[in-house]
Amino acid sequence: MSTIDQQFIEYIVKSVVGHPDDVVVDRIIDEKGVLLSLTVNPEDLGRVIGKRGITAQSLRTLLRALGTKNDARYNLKIINNDGQDGPIIASYTPPSKDDVDANASDEPVEEPPVETSTDEPVDNTSDYSKKTRAELAELDDLDI
Repeated sequence: MSTIDQQFIEYIVKSVVGHPDDVVVDRIIDEKGVLLSLTVNPEDLGRVIGKRGITAQSLRTLLRALGTKNDARYNLKIINNDGQDGPIIASYTPPSKDDVDANASDEPVEEPPVETSTDEPVDNTSDYSKKTRAELAELDDLDI
């Protein structure tokens, strides 16, 4: 027999997911309140969590409103059941020296031409910075 809070979350989540038959809401009561554990199809996990967790946060907000009405404290736990121990973290292994030598070709590589410096000063400052420096110089000349 499911309670009103389980039915509430189940109804909302089934409206969002692509596999509504896989939605399971378990209810556990402890000293902190009521814990609702939500399990969905792994393909629907992104839909339930939402972009930046907004959908999950909205579900928790609705549960908080229901808890205010029923004088209960609700917590929602979304269970990741895709069979992995944790998040997938992409790793990068730099190529070894042998890999670099094996992929190197005998053709010479053309280097881009290097610009030689001249003795003439180059003015890289913008008009805004020139104006600001002039105003600051005028302020330094004031006797205060």
